[in-house]
Amino acid sequence: MRLPALARAFVALAVALAAACSSGTPRLYDSDALPPGPVGASIAYGHDIIVDTQHLMKGYVRAKMSCQACHLDAGTKARGGSFVGVYGRFPQWNKRAQRVITLQDRLAECFLYSMNGRPPAYSSKAMIALVAYVAWLSRGVPVGAPVKKSDRFIEPLPNRKPDIVHGAVVYAQTCVRCHQIDGAGIKGAFPPLWGATSFNGGAGMAHIDRMTGFVRYNMPQNAPGSLTLDDAYDVSAFVLGHKRPHFNRRALVLQTPRSAGFF
Repeated sequence: MRLPALARAFVALAVALAAACSSGTPRLYDSDALPPGPVGASIAYGHDIIVDTQHLMKGYVRAKMSCQACHLDAGTKARGGSFVGVYGRFPQWNKRAQRVITLQDRLAECFLYSMNGRPPAYSSKAMIALVAYVAWLSRGVPVGAPVKKSDRFIEPLPNRKPDIVHGAVVYAQTCVRCHQIDGAGIKGAFPPLWGATSFNGGAGMAHIDRMTGFVRYNMPQNAPGSLTLDDAYDVSAFVLGHKRPHFNRRALVLQTPRSAGFF
């Protein structure tokens, strides 16, 4: 019996999709492909922290955003704060700290600056899970491999001062629907860009070169790459021209004590 034309079309589509899935690049994070047992559970927990930081890390964050706000698609998006390969680049020299730091130190910085909060203890379930997740995404990348050019979003800025007025226009036309006129964002959906619940002045995104590149390649979310470098530069200057929390360098970071048996 001959299949009706519509049925034959659906069969052909199914075959084509199956072929594409089998020959395509595997997803960087697939919960079904994680190792069994506690290791896989830790990797999954690290992923969930990145996606739902507000809920899972209450008491450690004051900014009303998740880690995924700066590390798009849970840190799997090229030129979107990708974690791929990061694990093998630590320990590394840190210019701000003026010392060699570990991956845990770098994650602690994210809690202190971008989340305007405090870091979990290095031996905590949360910190171990975050390291496990970054390591999982970095599997297959040689230790010490440099960041690929296709993963970088920081590029030379225009050779001029930013035009704040033009930046305000770009913000009104492109950003306001998600981040609101007051920069407060939409809870659970879009992060605040300035104000008391945004990242503090020490965060990486508080540097205009980093925000410009991030915005250029990733914003707006429904049309990434649609802004020119000049647009991204000016709107970043407009955003960073607003008040945000001040980083307190004298705040004490206390780690949870553990008995020797824990180790």
